[in-house]
Formats: sequence, C-alpha cells, structure tokens
Amino acid sequence: MNLLCRIAAVGCVLALVNLALLSPVQACEFCGGERNATLVLQIDEAQMVLFGHFENAKLVPGSLDQGQSDFVIEHIYKDHTAIKGLKRLTLPRYITDPKTKYLVFAEIYKGKIDANKGTPVANDGEMVRYIEGIIKLKGKAQPERLRFAFDFLNSPESEVAMDAYREFQRADYTDYKDMAKKLPADMIAGWLEDPKTPSYRCGLYASLLGHCGNAKHAEMLMKMINDPEKRRGSGLFGLMAAYTMLEPQKGWSYLKDLAQDKEKPFLVRYSGLQTMRFLRESRAELINVKDLAAGKSEIVKGIAGIMKVPDMADFAIEDLRKWKQWSYCDQILGLFGQKDFNTPIIRKSILRYALQCDSATAKAFVKEQRDRDKEWVDETRELLELEPVTK
Repeated sequence: MNLLCRIAAVGCVLALVNLALLSPVQACEFCGGERNATLVLQIDEAQMVLFGHFENAKLVPGSLDQGQSDFVIEHIYKDHTAIKGLKRLTLPRYITDPKTKYLVFAEIYKGKIDANKGTPVANDGEMVRYIEGIIKLKGKAQPERLRFAFDFLNSPESEVAMDAYREFQRADYTDYKDMAKKLPADMIAGWLEDPKTPSYRCGLYASLLGHCGNAKHAEMLMKMINDPEKRRGSGLFGLMAAYTMLEPQKGWSYLKDLAQDKEKPFLVRYSGLQTMRFLRESRAELINVKDLAAGKSEIVKGIAGIMKVPDMADFAIEDLRKWKQWSYCDQILGLFGQKDFNTPIIRKSILRYALQCDSATAKAFVKEQRDRDKEWVDETRELLELEPVTK
C-alpha cells in the first residue's frame, strides 16, 4: 500500500480512536458523527430550562439586528427561584417570529438571567413529547431509555432525531443488545436504504438490524458492503458486524478472506479487522455457539492471519500482544527485518510484543535489539509501561 495512503487512512482511524478515548462515558462503537451532550445532560447542567415563543421584538436604536424580545413561557422543564411566578421574560435577543417555539437554557450570571442557548423547534408537539418522555425515564435502566429513544430516531423534528441518536451514542453495545431483538426490522432496513439517511448513522442502524433481521436483510447488508457509495461513510464496521450476526458462517468466512485481501482498500480491510475484534469481545458465540473459548480462539487465529499483509501486520501484532497470545512469538519475531515488513511501525510492534512475552526466544531478541540500540528499546519499554492493562 502507498505510504501516503496508509498515513491518511491511519489518520482517520486514529481520529476515531481519540474520539472514543476523549468521551466521558463508554461510547457506542457503531455510532459515528459528532458527539455532543444529550438534552437530559444539558438540562442537568442548566439552572433553568424553558419552552415557549418570542413576542414584542424591539430593535436597539441605530442597530439592524440587536435588540430585545419577550419570551413567553409555555412550559418549565427546570425551575428556578428567579422565574417563580413569571409568565414571560425580556431577553436581549431580537427574534421577530412569534410562531417558532424555542427550548431555552438559562442561568443566573451577574445577578441577571442569561439565556445562553436557544434551540428553535419546528414541531413543538414532537419535541414536547420527546422531552417529557426522556426526562421521565432519566432514572430507568438504559435499555428502557434506548427503546424510547429508538421511536424518535427518524423524527421529522431534526433536534429530536439528533438527540435520540445521541442517547445511543452514549450507550454501550450491551445496553441495547437484547432490546434490539424486538425492534421492527423492515423499518430499520428502510432507514438504511433511504438515501437521505446520514452515513454516520448506518453503523448503528445496521447493528440494530443484526439482532432482529433475517436472511433477506443479510442480503441487503452485503449489497451495501459491496457498494462503494454506501460504504463511504463511517458505518462499514456496523454493516459487517450486522451481516455476521445474521449469517455467522458466511460472515466469518467473508471477514477472514477480506482482511487478508491486499486488493481491497485499506479502510475496508480495517473495518473487517474491527469486526473481528468486536466478535472476540462481544459475540464469540457466533463463531462457536457451543464453546465460547473455542470461538475466541478461532477469532484470534483469523486476526493472526492478517500478519501476512504488510500494511495490516502491526495491527494484528498489537492485538496478539494485548491478548497475551504468546504462542505466536516465533512467527512474529520471524517478521523482523523481512522485506515489506521492515518498517519502523512494524519493527516497533514486534519489539513491544517481545518486551511483554516471557519466552526465552523473546528475551534473547530483546537483548539483541538492546545491544544494537539501547535508547530505542528503553524508550519503547517506558511507553509500553504507561499503557492501561487490557483483557
């Protein structure tokens, strides 16, 4: 693979990894898109949250767009003593449309009410129904909250649809795994086929379909996987995972071949690797329904096979190290210095593996490399010791 292409592709991968690491909660691995706070979290953080419309807009003399308007309070979602008994507030916002409803977040700043955020609401009935429902479910189990949010994922009110999606973004796969089994499969399939569906949502929708769909839906998913236009977004990993959920044998065979196919684009192959990792972590029973350990072992073998591909070898070596798969030591050390594998990133991944492997062969390798370049080995060891322990 061309070095510049690999750098660009890895940059995309690292951006996704960094996003996950920066997230304050364990995030949905199938969800793409920008991650922002849900309405429930925003309401928790705000001092007061109001719903209503603006009237009586007045311009500041000499200004074209600066002024004030009266905000008519129709509903209070979070009360505050500063607005006790008030029906309207005069806010320093020039808003002339009295028909548009707003969800307003405010706080007390220097003794005054400061409306620091206002969200226009196109369909006030839908927004009210959603907010009231999601607030009532605030203390409930996550699956129950997500089932409620699911009904609003395709809401005509864009703010509602976006917030429902953010509820899933903040969730872990295990939070909706069982709930998704009873979802309407044809409806989700329709969302996936709809050209208006944002590509960043396809991974989530596919993962939901993987639990409630059938062979017909699996066929549709494979068509999407093979369609260059459909797979351009961030949902390819979810499409592959969902296909494997619905067709375990076919899916696993496809993934093993795909990840080692040098003719396939790097990001497509990397999505295959992501799916294999997901299966080992969460769905090993798809590979061997009777023996979970055997299923995980089969997945490890599949990922080990990726070491044959130069631009993917370092990923496989890193996974084998993290999973303490020391039986591959001789095979991994044998790659060191080989043509097509003699790159800084692969050499370092091999050294990292050897530093944590307790075999005599690995120790001899580390000693040899330390005699050759002490600074490189010591620096690699120090960085390795800073890593969190993985299972």
